[in-house]
Amino acid sequence: MIINGVTIDDTFAEAFPMRATRVIITAQNLKWAYHAAHAMTGFATSVIACGCEAGIERELAPEETPDGRPGVAAMIFAMGGKGLAKQLETRAGQCVLTSPTSALFAGMDEGDKIALGKNLRYFGDGFQSSKSIGGKRYWRVPVMDGEFLTEETTGMVKAIGGGNFLVLAESQPQALAACEAAIDAMKKLPNVIMPFPGGVVRSGSKVGSKYRTLSASTNDAFCPTLKGQTATELSPEIESVMEIVIDGLSEADISQAMRVGMQAVCELGSAQGVHRISAGNYGGKLGPFLFHLRQILA
Repeated sequence: MIINGVTIDDTFAEAFPMRATRVIITAQNLKWAYHAAHAMTGFATSVIACGCEAGIERELAPEETPDGRPGVAAMIFAMGGKGLAKQLETRAGQCVLTSPTSALFAGMDEGDKIALGKNLRYFGDGFQSSKSIGGKRYWRVPVMDGEFLTEETTGMVKAIGGGNFLVLAESQPQALAACEAAIDAMKKLPNVIMPFPGGVVRSGSKVGSKYRTLSASTNDAFCPTLKGQTATELSPEIESVMEIVIDGLSEADISQAMRVGMQAVCELGSAQGVHRISAGNYGGKLGPFLFHLRQILA
């Protein structure tokens, strides 16, 4: 399959089951909602070392939030429910409770319930108070700028992590420009996040390493500087490869995100130095969800 001069490899992205939640962070204005959200979703690119994967899903207008203030929706993914609950509580307490004018609400009602403000309330040292509205419990925690308002729980659902595709180009600037176009298109979709910095990762990995202490190591087959030293996947003109990783709430969500992202890359085409789109997989041994590139774009 070739689209606008870009070859789509006959391969698949391999993804695995996760658990996910969504929260809504509001503040006096978007500037401070983003400050809290960026802090909360920081150091959350990969479960390999971060414990979770997280990102900002979208911006919310005042009419879309529980308290009628500007806000953002953020999503957190982890390998299990217990780990997700711990990551959420720690990040909410250190990054949202601490952020001026912030409030924190559930971003989904479906699925299992996990603590949101249920334990953060104890920071109020006995001065906290609660109220039930519409079947939901909210906590008011006194803080130095007034009160921190938080919903007691949020929902947690089954999800998928590790959807991905690789962009192979003639140079770093061309690969990055293609990835930026893809991210801009994918950010318009709900229910997905791209957890790496700016949505793009240059250090794609393979399972295992020559060093026993490492569970993952550099994907040498796609490293341009190793063409003469390893079984390379790269033709002579490819000098830069970058990857986009997608976490989503369903297979359909990830497929749609991959579709619009790859379409954006193909629109730039070979005239802009982009020659191939491939994907990272481990022969089907890592996870049960297989996203075949050509089927998605057919």
